[in-house]
Amino acid sequence: MSNNTNKSHRTAFIFLTILFFLWGFITVLVDSLIPRLKEVFTLSYFQAGMVQFAFFGAFFLLSIPAGYILSKIGYKKGIILGLSTMAAGCLLFWPAASFRLFWVFMVGYFVLAGGITILQVAANPYVTILGPEKSATSRLNLSQAFNALGTAIAPAIGALFILKDKVMTTSEIEALSAAQQKAYYISEAGAVQKPFVGIAIFIAVIALVFAFVNLPKVGDKAASNDYRSVLKNRNLVMGAFGIFFYVGAEVALGSYMVNYFLNLELSEIIKSTPFLRNIAQWILDSGLEEASNMAVVGVFVTFYWSAAMIGRFIGSYLTKKFNPALVLCAFAFCAFLMINISNLSVGIVAMITIISVGLFNSIMFPTIFSLALDGLGDDKPQGSGVLCTMIVGGAVLPPSFGFLTDRFGFGIAFFLVMIAYAYIFFYGFINRKRQVEV
Repeated sequence: MSNNTNKSHRTAFIFLTILFFLWGFITVLVDSLIPRLKEVFTLSYFQAGMVQFAFFGAFFLLSIPAGYILSKIGYKKGIILGLSTMAAGCLLFWPAASFRLFWVFMVGYFVLAGGITILQVAANPYVTILGPEKSATSRLNLSQAFNALGTAIAPAIGALFILKDKVMTTSEIEALSAAQQKAYYISEAGAVQKPFVGIAIFIAVIALVFAFVNLPKVGDKAASNDYRSVLKNRNLVMGAFGIFFYVGAEVALGSYMVNYFLNLELSEIIKSTPFLRNIAQWILDSGLEEASNMAVVGVFVTFYWSAAMIGRFIGSYLTKKFNPALVLCAFAFCAFLMINISNLSVGIVAMITIISVGLFNSIMFPTIFSLALDGLGDDKPQGSGVLCTMIVGGAVLPPSFGFLTDRFGFGIAFFLVMIAYAYIFFYGFINRKRQVEV
């Protein structure tokens, strides 16, 4: 590969990594809206929860069409289309907040998630072909690490710009006069509108930059567009189920971790352990006596997601030096083991082991993705569409985990995610002899 080609690929990789950071940041930033949306639109908890359903629904409905579109217009135009769609979704937040129309917000968020879907389908396979295939997994892990960095930063930015002032409860709003209510809703609309209009402008600028950046035209030949051919690829289909189980398990653990910690009665243990108490007080920026038990244990869920970010930087090195499939096996086995230990333990051991699963989750998505796409050639857009569709696991496994917890307790529910990691181990194992060379 010539020096000019290497430089071109390096430049493209840098710009794509910026995109990974951007959509990770925006995906989590929207979570900061939920407390405000609930009051601005006077929503039930179920309606507020539909915000996440809209996100996963976009992946389920739009991933395969996105793959078809990419095969027609190429990766570069696909990335610009994804960015433009994201910007349009952010702009829809303005009328949604101004007129307090929840359905308009849901449309806006679906459009935003649709743009992220197009970027996922385009950017993940594009990173894998920007250089030798033997280092594709390492490159994708590095890009995904910056995606995790965006998810780690977003809560702090959301707290600073979206949740910095008090969100009134429904009963408090009803106690205001009509004029005061109107003024409050205008203020709340502004808190939602300004950040996302700013984000829309920023995304539009990024799209403009991509329009003029000379990205290498790799893998942009017309593909068959026949999904029946890629669905005959056994490795791709098994990888798609790997994505389903990984996303579902990660989201299930993250969603119910606070409840699990409360079930373990960890709040009192944290308060009575100087080291843990100091961590909680530092993050909450207050004493623990006035904090709720939910807030005290919720502090430590941060480390679950932060560990995933750290693990991806480590994983980028490991998957470059060692067989990516065997690294995947090792991480899946460790995740399985940590859940089992937590399930059989109590107190701090149970907490630390379940948090550590975040570290072992880190390399799973990019590694499964690159292994599943290996050998697809010009059909990678279709393969990427199939894989991204299975992100819907994040909408299926968490409620299943919750149902099992309601009926039988966490002990039984954990077997569901352990099965998920056992499958991921199996997928890595069957790929262990795959020699990925140029």
